[in-house]
Amino acid sequence: MLNRLGAVLVTGLICLGASAAAEAVEPTGPRTADFHAQPASRDARAIADWVVRSSDNQGAPFVIIDKQAAKVFMFGAEGRLRGATTALLGAARGDDSVPGIGERKLSTIRPEERTTPAGRFVASLGSDLGPKDVIWVDYDAAISLHRVVTSNVRERRLQRLASRTLQDKRISYGCINVPARFFDRTIRPEFLHSSGVVYILPEVKSLASVFPAYAIAVKATPTR
Repeated sequence: MLNRLGAVLVTGLICLGASAAAEAVEPTGPRTADFHAQPASRDARAIADWVVRSSDNQGAPFVIIDKQAAKVFMFGAEGRLRGATTALLGAARGDDSVPGIGERKLSTIRPEERTTPAGRFVASLGSDLGPKDVIWVDYDAAISLHRVVTSNVRERRLQRLASRTLQDKRISYGCINVPARFFDRTIRPEFLHSSGVVYILPEVKSLASVFPAYAIAVKATPTR
């Protein structure tokens, strides 16, 4: 988790949020998200398909972060996959950020508080300490999606990204770390001229409790 500087400007209709999207007119485009044969969990596919059907992203690019698989999927506004990668996440299991954690020094954050929160977040490209930019996911909680941090060699973050062991992916204070090449070539271009929506899937709570509009849509879908 990086220290924050400056305020993040969030613009566009996506600020209307999930409640407005639930009332949106059904889109005329594809009925499901296009993963381009990329392996993905059932939950990741379910949320991505719902985003496309309901236009919950309000015409903006969107990201699905599957914590249980430690994987990030970047989609264009129309619901076609731009790319996918493994990611490093908060060291502690959990779907909520501790209140006020964004105002605390890193040295005061206990191991059990280092969670990556689940939910729907309107995200924007912004700045932090140093020359690098980040995607601010939850500014108040100081949660961002950024290039993998390699300053502490003892953490072996590059090796953790390459590891096939999911437990190796739990190392950060809550931020989402992705390969620098993936951030620069896949994520950053989608956020250069637009805010986007980041959907972080839960690992403790249910999808329905984290995404109420999704739950409503599922209940409204007739069974066959």
